[in-house]
Amino acid sequence: MKTKNIFLGAVAFTLALLSACSAPEAQIPTQSTPVKETAQIYPDYRDITIPPNIAPLNIQVKSAGKAFVGCIEGAGQRVIAAAGDDGKLLFDSLEWRSLLTQAKGKDLTVTLFAEREEGWVKFPAYKLSVAAEPIDRYLSYRLIEPSYELYRQLGLYQRDLESFDVATIYENNRTFDDEENHCINCHNYQNYSTKRMLFHVRAKHGGTVFVENGKAQKMNMKADSVLSNAVYPSWHPEKNWVAFSSNQTGQVFHVTHRDKIEVVDYGSDLIFYDADKKQLSNILKTEADLETFPCWTPDGRKIFYCSAHVPEFVGKNTAERQDLISRLCLQVRYNLMSITFDPATRTFGEPQLEFDAAAAGRSCAVPRVSPDGRYVLFTLAPYGQFHIWHSAADLYVKDLATGEVRALRETNSPNVESYHGWSSNGRWMVFSSRRDDGSYTRPYIAYFDATGRGHKAFLLPQRDPEQNLLLTKSYNVPELTRDAVTISPEALKACVYDDAKTGKVSYK
Repeated sequence: MKTKNIFLGAVAFTLALLSACSAPEAQIPTQSTPVKETAQIYPDYRDITIPPNIAPLNIQVKSAGKAFVGCIEGAGQRVIAAAGDDGKLLFDSLEWRSLLTQAKGKDLTVTLFAEREEGWVKFPAYKLSVAAEPIDRYLSYRLIEPSYELYRQLGLYQRDLESFDVATIYENNRTFDDEENHCINCHNYQNYSTKRMLFHVRAKHGGTVFVENGKAQKMNMKADSVLSNAVYPSWHPEKNWVAFSSNQTGQVFHVTHRDKIEVVDYGSDLIFYDADKKQLSNILKTEADLETFPCWTPDGRKIFYCSAHVPEFVGKNTAERQDLISRLCLQVRYNLMSITFDPATRTFGEPQLEFDAAAAGRSCAVPRVSPDGRYVLFTLAPYGQFHIWHSAADLYVKDLATGEVRALRETNSPNVESYHGWSSNGRWMVFSSRRDDGSYTRPYIAYFDATGRGHKAFLLPQRDPEQNLLLTKSYNVPELTRDAVTISPEALKACVYDDAKTGKVSYK
């Protein structure tokens, strides 16, 4: 049985009860005066496209008023919610689900009312478009402080997008304990299923935890002929193979630059792991190039990745490369690359340039190929590859049929768009954004239509619409899956803490 995030759930439930106690009756006012004033709401769920299986889009009306009513109607149905002066409109889940089921492929109209001294006012209505295609039911992510010194209170969690239920996948120590202090990161799944998954453990109890059909094993992913630890992963779509980057990573702190923290690589290669044989081999191992963020195509015959050319690294030792990258980091730019793969012989071809971002004065990160193999989704920023810290980072796609590279302008914002992924049907994107306050990354969802256009993104809905603002942690690495993680947090903890059973890899 999964453990729920009981604390957050209890807080949200209590707030909902308090709001309900002071809320008016959930009915449309019999008399109201239309106003031209646009209702101020949080989150911004105005004029968006949503999945037909998403949880209720509860909102907080921030316009002046001592009571509020919201009505969402279409497809012959309506859902009404009311709120007191806190403005929190919480829609009934069963009514909401019925409404969205009937409204697939149709538009809904949202009308908001506020009670003021002069009586009820009616704000201009706005639209919700309900797509025909659902989103994968489960979203997993890491919660972490945006800047940290101690590895504590980190966790991997899984949200049921059809409700507000949150399950814990794994949590590290709740309080600081130097003997047990460890980080967890880079959770990844094979082909949108949790039957095969992995995540890394760093510092104490270090290793990579592989889960297959509910059973976990921790592996030491170091080998003499491999640059460093396995880092950014991508499962082959069918075989029990994983492509990783192997990175030597550090941090640079800027004094005057807008982006204060820079995560840099002073070495990175691509490696191939056969999980059945527990065997590592190098895909690309070069002195002058930094290769990172591998991603398999859906047919398993090509890997997309990012690469930066740094000729100054040739012949330099580790300390010299660390010094160089601290001085060159604002000039290091990564291109979008690909390399073919023959699954019969398990051999790779020659690297191919897919997009010369450096020539355009830009740098790309985290390529993700759509499930139909038509598009590559990635982020672009002025430099570097850890775009979560780059305020200018935006989402882009390359159309592999036409070769066109374009920004997803309707989806992007003036602030950070970073880690991103697809739904299994290719119609939804989920990504981390700092558009709310510039400090915390939160998961946003956007529709990607059949013409290749990204739509306006919306924030992950919560039972209490203020929860994302009240939670002082960043959502990190959002990943969609069709099914839920079945292994328990207790089983994963036993695997992580049992260092004596950590497996070792061989090198070929």
